[in-house]
Amino acid sequence: MTEFRFGTLGAANITPQALLAPASRNDDVSVVAIAARDRSRAEVMAERGYIEHVVDDYQAVIDHPDVNVIYNPLPISHHREWTLKALAAGKPVLCEKSFSMNEAEAVDMAEAADRADLLLIEAFHYRYHPVFLRALEIYQSGAIGELVRVSGLFHVGGERGVPASNIRMIYETGGGATMDMGCYPMSWVRHLTGEEPEVVSAEAVEGPPDVDLSLVTELKFPSGATGSTSGSMKGEPYRAELLVEGTKGTLMVDNPLVPHMGHEIRLTVDGETTTEALTKRTTYDYQLDAFVRSLRTGEQLPTDAHDAIKQMHFIDNAYRAAGMKVRGT
Repeated sequence: MTEFRFGTLGAANITPQALLAPASRNDDVSVVAIAARDRSRAEVMAERGYIEHVVDDYQAVIDHPDVNVIYNPLPISHHREWTLKALAAGKPVLCEKSFSMNEAEAVDMAEAADRADLLLIEAFHYRYHPVFLRALEIYQSGAIGELVRVSGLFHVGGERGVPASNIRMIYETGGGATMDMGCYPMSWVRHLTGEEPEVVSAEAVEGPPDVDLSLVTELKFPSGATGSTSGSMKGEPYRAELLVEGTKGTLMVDNPLVPHMGHEIRLTVDGETTTEALTKRTTYDYQLDAFVRSLRTGEQLPTDAHDAIKQMHFIDNAYRAAGMKVRGT
């Protein structure tokens, strides 16, 4: 029997690439139980992912004797409830982003993990890939000088945008471009700079009531640098970019989100540009490796529950600045 045996809550579309495929390539990990509101979907995913047990409900996944780790890719509105139940059962949790509906929920979840002395992380998979680690290394080396401005954007949605029936378009399930797309550039600028920005202003395009189809922020960092983030699901061509401008040069990362689908790191200093492309091993493989390593050693991970509190604080303030409701309020 493998050392780390996951139970997955629901049959979310992200599960095959985020968990099933990397688990199949990791000798220490297996996915052994699944439940979904529609049992037939769980059965299809179980067959596809060689998951032995299809059980009746989420609680049965958590309570299954073969399961010792929980993956929570449920709608954001369900993250707090089922993460708390998993932690109460003594099982660490890999929770999809966005971590929670708001900062207050994130605090509840982090405190529960601390009380239980269990690992709980937000699944910002990009953070564990060598492409982002290399960008961080370049920035911290001082190659581009003092930070002047940092900007991140993630735009997606296809030609027609996101269908109205999608949970991303429903306020009550934690919908909105910021919760699903904009959270990534928000995380990029935080983790690249190591600073927590102030949201100076924000502008949103609203679709269904209280749901942002796009949201752009203007930021100020404690160091004095400025920045911006942009997330959109309006139906635009795929773009994921991180641009860091310094007193000596610029650093551009093309596709820090899923660099295994193609990427480039461009560094320009004194008018000279160099480019790098690194491994195409998936971000999800690196994330699973880090999660397993932390389970074994207690190593602190950069996207842990306490980082998620800071991330949700940023998101809540962006919604407020745009004149929109914070999720879950």
